[in-house]
Amino acid sequence: MNRELLMLVEAISREKNVERDVVFGAVEAALAQATKKLYEGDVDIRVAIDRDSGNYETFRRWHVVPDEAGLQLPDQEILLFEALEQIPDIEVDEYIEEAVESLPIGRIGAMAAKQVILQKIRDAEREMLLNDFMSRGEKIFVGTVKRMDKGDIIVESGRVEGRLRRSEMIPKENLRTGDRARAMIMEVDLTLRGAPIILSRSAPEFMIELFRQEVPEIEQGLLEIKSCARDPGSRAKIAVLSHDKRVDPIGTCVGVRGTRVNAVTNELAGERVDIVLWSEDPAQFVIGALAPANVQSIVVDEEKHAMDVVVDEENLAIAIGRGGQNVRLASDLTGWKINIMDAAESAQKQANETDGIRKLFMAKLDVDEEIADILISEGFTSLEEVAYVPIQEMLEIESFDEDTINELRSRAKDALLTMEIAREESVEEVSQDLRDLEGLTPDLIAKLADGGVHSRDDLADLAVDELTELTGQSADEAKALIMKAREHWFTSDAASQE
Repeated sequence: MNRELLMLVEAISREKNVERDVVFGAVEAALAQATKKLYEGDVDIRVAIDRDSGNYETFRRWHVVPDEAGLQLPDQEILLFEALEQIPDIEVDEYIEEAVESLPIGRIGAMAAKQVILQKIRDAEREMLLNDFMSRGEKIFVGTVKRMDKGDIIVESGRVEGRLRRSEMIPKENLRTGDRARAMIMEVDLTLRGAPIILSRSAPEFMIELFRQEVPEIEQGLLEIKSCARDPGSRAKIAVLSHDKRVDPIGTCVGVRGTRVNAVTNELAGERVDIVLWSEDPAQFVIGALAPANVQSIVVDEEKHAMDVVVDEENLAIAIGRGGQNVRLASDLTGWKINIMDAAESAQKQANETDGIRKLFMAKLDVDEEIADILISEGFTSLEEVAYVPIQEMLEIESFDEDTINELRSRAKDALLTMEIAREESVEEVSQDLRDLEGLTPDLIAKLADGGVHSRDDLADLAVDELTELTGQSADEAKALIMKAREHWFTSDAASQE
């Protein structure tokens, strides 16, 4: 039987073109699996076959775990203090083995053994093919549409398969069996049966890689694509930077008569591409990203990471784009929240903000409207600035003498202290169930408390726009937080129905 085993291994190794060790490993796994069935518990069995003689031994083994961890798998584990009684120098994560009776190969059942062996061989072949493919370092998967699988498309390249999920396809694109397809390799998931390479045609990375292939200057390091935003199949924006003053980044990406950008557009089902010059200055970058709209003025709010962009009425529709597409892509490209408004809206917003600051100064500093307006005209927008801007700068205000300035600074500090005490008292009123809510930081809790939100139900009752106004979060962040706060409602409903 041992000689027959060696002959079987040799034959399968040659037939399947895999190493003998892989086949031996499959046979060992088959024997171990069959031996485990002789035991009641979920035991750990190891079989070792001598590669030269074909003789084999079978061992039951126990994994050594720390004493404090306890036994999670009693049939497969042993605590360290017990293991040390048997082997004095054994350590955690090592194994204690006990020889047990080997199961004759004939008792396994020829079909069962063959299935296990062939499955191991297929897995090994698959892994070898995959490793060979991935070792090439290719980022774009080029293949042929082989079949549909539950809405996903399976693309074959040689003997390697990739999976293009419906969510990663370009909308309205109709790929059929036999069509040539290109897609970005996003990840490799070996747990997936059949097609372990996950592909995407809608990811921004795919467009970046297509430009890298079409524009040699990018590969040479003369140009760099800094960011990309896409509305797959419709429109996209890329931000480019030149590392060589002699190279025009936009013209180079467009190519002679648009050949380079058209090649990318044709691959992406006619997706139009706006090429934007990247800038270190966020405001300048946003202005470029909003092209072809002309920007009149721009106000940057560093704290909220947002910009108010003012355009004239003629450019308003262009800046926003159909369905808000242009401003949305510009926001994704730059990473800034962009608020588009006309001159009248901007003036009204500034007037509202100024009025709010004026009321704050009048109430907290106990001053009249005239003094409040002087502070505003000098650029003061908060109590913190009044309290802590260097006194030398405030002495330059012609309308105030030194005594007035000292009095204003003292009142501002007192007001800030009073407000902080009130805030702490308000935060103390916040319920523990709200404090424990995942995703809430101390800063967010304080902002919610300021807005009168003291419990999880208070938060759950808010609308998205109300929460964004309170916390300055994005709409998506606010929506996710509200849904998190509402989870206990659904849990309670489900429990009551049961």
